Amino acid sequence: MKTGVYLSYVGLGVNLMHLSYCHQIAKKNGPVTIITLCKNLEAALIDDPLIDKVFYIDQYHKKLIDIFNLANVLKKFDLKNLLIFYPSIRLYLSAKLDIKNIRIYNSFKKENLHLVKAAKKLTEDFLKINNCPTETIFFINKDKLNNIKQEYKNKFKIVIGAGSSGPTTRWGAKNFSKLINQLNKSDDYFFFLLCGPNERQIENEIISNLDKENFTTLSDKNIENLIPYLCASDMYVGNDSFGSHITSQSGKKSIVMLLDAPRAYTDYSKNYHRMVPKGFNIDEITHGTNADPNLITVEEVIKTINQFRN
Repeated sequence: MKTGVYLSYVGLGVNLMHLSYCHQIAKKNGPVTIITLCKNLEAALIDDPLIDKVFYIDQYHKKLIDIFNLANVLKKFDLKNLLIFYPSIRLYLSAKLDIKNIRIYNSFKKENLHLVKAAKKLTEDFLKINNCPTETIFFINKDKLNNIKQEYKNKFKIVIGAGSSGPTTRWGAKNFSKLINQLNKSDDYFFFLLCGPNERQIENEIISNLDKENFTTLSDKNIENLIPYLCASDMYVGNDSFGSHITSQSGKKSIVMLLDAPRAYTDYSKNYHRMVPKGFNIDEITHGTNADPNLITVEEVIKTINQFRN
């Protein structure tokens, strides 16, 4: 019984938030096909045995006329079941033209949608189970993982997630460089600087203010090649970005600065620790909050790192 999952999201991080549900479905129905708007998801899940294939769709998902075009695309997968993790009448109609069993979010409850709660309930209803896990184990080839661990053995490896989807979600290069310099005074660390290829300016600003060269940059690596560094790390410290979703699902403590992203994005994993700006409640943080990054101090972050390392 072929089952598909439709993830109508562009960002890699929000796609990976749904990995547990894909895995739960696959454990019962066999490896799933994922249809996604994220061009990097296929590379990220290349080692995952519970994913049959990942199909990137970059058209037929915006206009009403695309209902029939998208239906023709979906028809090629010969699916018996399709779970659409998004509220959309248009997507439902496209799927309904060929697929027998469709599950989708309520299109009239799109506002204030809690991504974790909605995905959990949809999966539970489809599988007829209670208390579906919201987190899973990220699959990585053992040889890839061991190669990184061997190269940086005897070091406590921290991913510095300095990149993100936009400026209002960033803690800032100065804070990250100060954090690294302060940590280097107290212990033996190694840092993986995680910035996107279009965020070299952030990376360069951090590097230019570092006192030691105990780091490597990941901005020149593609998704498939940088993921082993994330999985081999001991901790993530940084912005709300895709890297934290991989480290948290690799069983690593992931310290995330919540400045302009709702808690729902990190509610699903026990490995997350959210740093909230002074004077804010975690439930107040959402898109558009634009909290001052300096309301989360370097000293607070160091204290948290030490708490979880010891």
